[in-house]
Amino acid sequence: MNEYRPFRQSDALRIGHIAQRKANGSPFLRITIALAIMVAILALPSNFSEFSELRFPLEIAGIALLASVVTGIGFSLLRWAVTLPLAAMLFLKLADIGTGAAFQRPFNPYLDLRILTDGWNLLSGAIGVTEAVGVICAGLLAWLVIAAILYWSLGGFRRLSGGARRKSVLVSGAVLSVGLVGLLVQNPDRRNLGVEAHAASYLINRVTMVEESIADLARFEDELKQDPVSAGPHFSALAGTDVVLVFVESYGRSAIEDPRYAARIGSRLTLVEKEIEAAGLQARSGWLTSPTVGGISWLAHGTLLSGLWVNNQGRYDRMVTSERTTLNNLFGTSGWRTTAVMPAITLDWPEAGYFGYDSIHAAAGLGYRGKPFNWVTMPDQFTLEAFERLERQARDKPGHKPVMAEMALISSHAPWTPIPSLVPWDKVGDGAVFNAQAESGDPPSVVWADPNRVRAQYLTSIDYTLETLGSYMARYGRNTLFILLGDHQPASIVTGEGASRDVPMHIVTGNPDLLKRLDGWNWQKGMIPQPSTPVYRMDEFRRKLVESFD
Repeated sequence: MNEYRPFRQSDALRIGHIAQRKANGSPFLRITIALAIMVAILALPSNFSEFSELRFPLEIAGIALLASVVTGIGFSLLRWAVTLPLAAMLFLKLADIGTGAAFQRPFNPYLDLRILTDGWNLLSGAIGVTEAVGVICAGLLAWLVIAAILYWSLGGFRRLSGGARRKSVLVSGAVLSVGLVGLLVQNPDRRNLGVEAHAASYLINRVTMVEESIADLARFEDELKQDPVSAGPHFSALAGTDVVLVFVESYGRSAIEDPRYAARIGSRLTLVEKEIEAAGLQARSGWLTSPTVGGISWLAHGTLLSGLWVNNQGRYDRMVTSERTTLNNLFGTSGWRTTAVMPAITLDWPEAGYFGYDSIHAAAGLGYRGKPFNWVTMPDQFTLEAFERLERQARDKPGHKPVMAEMALISSHAPWTPIPSLVPWDKVGDGAVFNAQAESGDPPSVVWADPNRVRAQYLTSIDYTLETLGSYMARYGRNTLFILLGDHQPASIVTGEGASRDVPMHIVTGNPDLLKRLDGWNWQKGMIPQPSTPVYRMDEFRRKLVESFD
């Protein structure tokens, strides 16, 4: 016969504990999840080149030991003290990977938060607005979810029983002791033992980076006060000559020397050299070191025009509020009409006032009525033809000043699809002739799924721009000094890790006496600089140009 036992209060408490344990999950499962997340965050490298290295973060043992010992409010504080720094570290490391891939440097919280808009423009242009929104939202959501799971799973230590807690203390204490002994007796290279305590140093280094950025801006103030170039006037040797300064987007040294690109670009530059020689023009070519890589082109523009080393956004922001005389202003005060041709400028450009242009032709003012090439507002050929129409048609009229133009060509800007092709110059018109080209090719989401396709498209875009410039100079090169240069190297997906920051520069004119003034630069005759051709920093160019043509 079944025996009936009354339901007691202790039974209710036991059932409640069981139910609560099931609701909260097994403490061992939660602890395992917490340890796995902490290991993943602490061991995550800051750049792709370190992904092959195996690290055991010793901090894990210390956190586990504290979590096994501390109780009450102390444990609650510990959960937050672990979750918040690790969440911040995860964000910073992911940002490091992003800036490392794009700009080949770590993320700087003090400087890089100012250029988030430009990062958005690059991402949305590469993969599309909808896809970019999805990537950003998914990334932020994943980051928040990981932080929330880490906080929740750390609660598993609170639910350990007495015996399990003692075992956790013994195991974590033993691991920590062995690790500390290893750190004391190991070789100077800690990674030889696969053990590294780096969380604190990582965060401290990031704080140090911010401190160094602030100190760098203080040094920049001193640099602003020292200008080797006088107010002028200058450039007497160039009197009556138009000066056309052209930045070619992402045209770096790798385009000429990397085996993946050298044959095609070398052939193109040889063809350009023959084309301009047939038109009575000659060239000198060399290298400049850009202050940036992978993007943020305006740092290169600011460096070349100001003669200051402007390698971060903080320096740029200070430069445009200073009294430093730009190359444009030097030409303006020496008798030239200065103009900017900027097909990538689609919004307000308040910094333009600093550079000293007499006129500005942004995207909306160039008269393009064709379809955009993804992020690229118009093909380079149209930009060059529009410049001729807007600024140089009247140059033979009496009283017309020579023109000093600064121009940015953007057909070689990521995402490198679609890519235009050269059309007869008399067919350019309002740009509608390019519509079929603008609708051709694969979208960025397809191209960027294959790194080899990305590199091939990049190569084609540089080839197109050089072909266009060769044809343009041969057609419109009379009484003109052309200064052509890259703004920076492309991202590491194109160049590989560790590529130099050098970019080519070509100076082209039909006046051999002007080129003779560059003899002291020891640059290469023709359109192809050699590996041994001297390299100058981009901030040196302003002074050298003034000295050569005064």
